[in-house]
Amino acid sequence: MTKKREDRENRKRSSGEDICDLDNGVVSPCLSFRDVTVENIKNVISNSRYAQLLLGLTLLGFFLRFYHLGFNSLWLDEASTYTFASMSLPGIWQATVGGEFNPPLFYWMEHMMLSLGNNETILRFIPALLGGLTIPLVYLVGKEFVDRNVGIIAAAACAFSPFLIYYSQEARAYSVMLFFVIFAMIFFLRALKTDDIKDWVLFGVLSALAFWSHFYALVIIGALVLYALAVKFPSLRTDIGSIKPMIIAGAVFVVICLPLILVTIQLFAKRTASAPTYGIQGLGIISETFQQISGFSDIVMILFLILFIIGICQAFLIDKNKGLFLVSLTVLTFVISYFLSYKIPMEPRYLIFLAPIVFIGIGLSYKPVWKLFHNRGVVYGLMVLVVILGTPVLVNMYSGYTKDDWRGFAGQVQLATHPGDFVVLVPGYIYQPFNYYYSNSSDQTFEYTADTAADLGGIAARKTNNTIYYVITGDIMSANPNGDAIAWLNNNTRPYGPESTIALRVSA
Repeated sequence: MTKKREDRENRKRSSGEDICDLDNGVVSPCLSFRDVTVENIKNVISNSRYAQLLLGLTLLGFFLRFYHLGFNSLWLDEASTYTFASMSLPGIWQATVGGEFNPPLFYWMEHMMLSLGNNETILRFIPALLGGLTIPLVYLVGKEFVDRNVGIIAAAACAFSPFLIYYSQEARAYSVMLFFVIFAMIFFLRALKTDDIKDWVLFGVLSALAFWSHFYALVIIGALVLYALAVKFPSLRTDIGSIKPMIIAGAVFVVICLPLILVTIQLFAKRTASAPTYGIQGLGIISETFQQISGFSDIVMILFLILFIIGICQAFLIDKNKGLFLVSLTVLTFVISYFLSYKIPMEPRYLIFLAPIVFIGIGLSYKPVWKLFHNRGVVYGLMVLVVILGTPVLVNMYSGYTKDDWRGFAGQVQLATHPGDFVVLVPGYIYQPFNYYYSNSSDQTFEYTADTAADLGGIAARKTNNTIYYVITGDIMSANPNGDAIAWLNNNTRPYGPESTIALRVSA
């Protein structure tokens, strides 16, 4: 009788009645890297619902990231990427040492891409590629953290996230940093379980690549290290040697990043020497980050926050360390960002690595519902929910311009001007996106840059019988916070056509 009862229990577990298993107990033949063969991969895709779903989500995620990739014009930051990527490899490093507030790795990657040509699609190809590859990595993090259901729900949220898709279609380092952070997190979670030196070293290497991609990666890396120390603290009191693998990982990180660490200290001192003139400060960085992660929607943000809190509570019920993981990474990131927002310009895109953390928490919210209904449809339902919530925003994203239309605006200036006219760019640094599409030499105009009223007055004094056209963006308040340039323009120019995020004015 006992034997029969055990057999019934085993069949019950394997059928998915006791554990929410979309595969009905099917065991993957790929249990290690040595098992990865073409035949085994075919077997997995044929028999595993998780593999089928992940493959479908990844393909859809790639489509959404590459669709309309070159539709929007390059905006200021993307044009800045082109400026630095056009330099030599040593020149890019010298630019970082000289004060460029972004690490050189992404610029080096873009420099290589420019050998294939020069257009919006080529400049955005690497962010789109790594943005798509992040989807299966998020699945692996969720699987490693709790189970495959959490992983597949988080992967679905990642695949259809307007926030992640938007920055996968931007020629900046955000999706590259995210890729390396999530990749590092896989080995971090494994290392905490196994204490295998190989896992710790890979965590150190990938964390270093994340830091070489974007300085703000140091925040999440630091949060992970603090969490690891908190988890390991009880064992350290009895076996101090157990911290050795972590020290090796730290040493690997320092060795790889040493030149950049020295530059970072200098740049941080320079950046914090004066108060930021743009960005979001204080608690606003928290609310704005949650809103953007939620697809730029207040309603979706409230729903996501509810599901995220449910997921955190569930994590604590499973294992207090899992709950601590979600809470500590989120809270530490926001606390650091809160204080830094008064020292350096702060934007939600710097915190892009929080999106998968939130999605994993949302994925965990399936468990209490599963316990009530014991229906695998709960997992599918959450996947469908995150897809539906992201779809309306994506439709809007693809139906019009989401960045400043410098391409169209340059054409407008070309039609308005005549040989000998002046074109004045205010503030001066907007020459980067403007000149990507406009050539004053072929248009036979004279181009100037200005940041202050004194600059504008000096240029106006050179005027003879020609016309002066002024190209103005809202960035003028960052370059000229005292407002004298705006006052001068209001008194000496008039609008030329309808004004939007980029305004064209003409001398009065």
